[in-house]
Amino acid sequence: MNVVNLLPTQPDLRIILPTVQGNVDYHEFRLQLTHIDEMLCSSGLEEAFIKESVKTWLAANPDATEAAATQQIKFQERSRRALRCNIARALLGEAHRGFSMRLADSQLLQWFCGMDRLAVVQVPSKSELQRFSAMLPEEKLRPLINQLIADAALAPEKIGLDEALDLDAYFLDTTCVKTNIHYPVDWVLLRDGTRTLLKATILIRRKGLKNRMESPEDFMCRMNRLCIQMTHTRRKADGKKQRKAVLRLMKRIVKTVKDHARKHRDLVDQEWEKTDWTRPEAQLVIDRIDRILELLPQAEKQAHERIIGERQVANADKVVSLYETDTQIIVRGKTGAEVEFGNTLRLVETPQGLIVEWNLFKDSAIADSAQLKDSVANIEKAIGVKVKAVCADRGFDSKENQLWLDESKIFNGICPRSPKDLKKRMEDPKFADLQKRRAQTEGRIGIVKNKFLGRPMRAKGFENRKVGVGWCVLTHNLWCLARLRCAQEQQLLLAA
Repeated sequence: MNVVNLLPTQPDLRIILPTVQGNVDYHEFRLQLTHIDEMLCSSGLEEAFIKESVKTWLAANPDATEAAATQQIKFQERSRRALRCNIARALLGEAHRGFSMRLADSQLLQWFCGMDRLAVVQVPSKSELQRFSAMLPEEKLRPLINQLIADAALAPEKIGLDEALDLDAYFLDTTCVKTNIHYPVDWVLLRDGTRTLLKATILIRRKGLKNRMESPEDFMCRMNRLCIQMTHTRRKADGKKQRKAVLRLMKRIVKTVKDHARKHRDLVDQEWEKTDWTRPEAQLVIDRIDRILELLPQAEKQAHERIIGERQVANADKVVSLYETDTQIIVRGKTGAEVEFGNTLRLVETPQGLIVEWNLFKDSAIADSAQLKDSVANIEKAIGVKVKAVCADRGFDSKENQLWLDESKIFNGICPRSPKDLKKRMEDPKFADLQKRRAQTEGRIGIVKNKFLGRPMRAKGFENRKVGVGWCVLTHNLWCLARLRCAQEQQLLLAA
């Protein structure tokens, strides 16, 4: 089903927002939300999002027919709320639980999210907000963002801008989106795996399915004591010897816990009907145990090699987390961030600060210089404009890129690796202006990571982080456009 027709709905009676005085930050935020609300409607972004959501919903529910018009209308309203809730939550940088509470208490947020009612106001729970964040996959969200940028450049009047965006020059950079894990220590992975298996075992035993074993809590206490001992070994003269001894004791506990978890796993797989669980609920517990049982032997081998064998383990073979398996080890070589654990994110912005192209890498990212051609091709394909100039740091510089940019008739604003070449190129006013503007890209990355993504990013699993980055880019671009409109209005006031 390629074409989706939205069913007409009758607008609800809405409250009038009260006049609030004495808080400048509130008025700025309210003005931003007002501009974003207008842009969502006038640009057609909201309607396009609802259509994509309904299309996805109909594909997942093939039995839904036109007779189920009431259900579609309800889903259309739910999609509209999802779009606005995701934008407002990203603007505030709130978690699902915190945003649900703020939404229940703020008339402004209720108005923006379309939940202001004259009678009972019903706000989504934290679980519903989490479902909102995963309503559309990233590949369906990206075209909506591209269309918003194209409108800002080719039809600025649709979003209330007097001047079109400048899409001639682009500024590239890469950064690391940290995964929400603690610092990966070999023996801590053993503690994590043991604790997860024991928690699953306790959950099964509480349902009445038991296999003979010592109290699971006793195993936790023993492992915690060994972790404390391992921490204190570095302060002792024979610390290396003691670390090896403590790790051997840990491995014994891990072996015993794995055996008990495996037996309880088989027990719930065979006799789940004796509990009050449904089969899908029981399968969740089984999958949790299976995932840890699969990765724990590799974590044991890694700890043995590094602590007992005193041998290095290649980064490609390391287990960084038992839960976020797509986490990569990224050697940044920067002050305070020599090594980071997460995924590489490429961002490309315009002179006005809008993000026009991005890519979150699941595997170890290729060198920056090898990403240039792909990034330029993505921009030209998505927005339909010819790239005239690119600017980036020296990591993107290479002889091949220099030749390719010259052949493609794209101005090369990339910082050369050679200081001598850089000094010579700075004599070109256009190159110097681009390099001066490039300094703001570092600030843009800081805004994206700290204000919109969160440090660390709360989404679990790579696919969810990928969708989260998409929502972050959409919200950031709407925020930038709203700020441009505010500045435009301020200039009109000063001119008057």
